[in-house]
Amino acid sequence: MTALPVSAPEITIRRAKAGDVARIAELIMLGAATQTMTPEAIREEARHPGYESAFAEIDASRDNGLFVAERDGEVVGTFQVTLIPGLVARGRKRGKIESVHVAPECRGMGIGKIMIGHALAFAEQQGVGLIELSSNKSRLDAHRFYRNLGFDQSNEGFKKQLGG
Repeated sequence: MTALPVSAPEITIRRAKAGDVARIAELIMLGAATQTMTPEAIREEARHPGYESAFAEIDASRDNGLFVAERDGEVVGTFQVTLIPGLVARGRKRGKIESVHVAPECRGMGIGKIMIGHALAFAEQQGVGLIELSSNKSRLDAHRFYRNLGFDQSNEGFKKQLGG
């Protein structure tokens, strides 16, 4: 079944609140490329206190914005924008969009496009001159989505897990 498109007035983008944390964690887990957990296990995991601690740190940071997309009062998407000062390009501020997730039943409706538009506007208001994001190599639909929004696949990214 093809999802019907939504219009911007149907979607509210707002800063996340503490009461949104479990739903945000669910959306992130539902979006994981290797997700093998049952819906019940996801709901249980989403209540782990580590998510509350991480939210408190993000919420207290002036360089982070955690947002949700609501439709009919339900959180159906989330994303985070991190502001990164730097010396490159005469001190140009950089932004990073992370953890972009839309509820599986709402994908293909245009909610992601609305969220990214909000992320870009927020970053520009904060003086960001370059915005970047990364996406799991296996998420080919997401890569196409970002290219269609004008993002270039210009860099090869690397990660390394640390003890923390």
